[in-house]
Amino acid sequence: MGRLLGFMLFCIGIGMVIGMLVAEHVILVISAGLCLLCGYHMFCR
Repeated sequence: MGRLLGFMLFCIGIGMVIGMLVAEHVILVISAGLCLLCGYHMFCR
């Protein structure tokens, strides 16, 4: 279950990074980074 949740968070982070190309906000950058880091950590653990 943790791997699936991690993969979902990682995909959400990737989507946010793609969204940053359209509009750049500090909150979006921070939340995308957190989703990518948490997702990667949960998926690879």
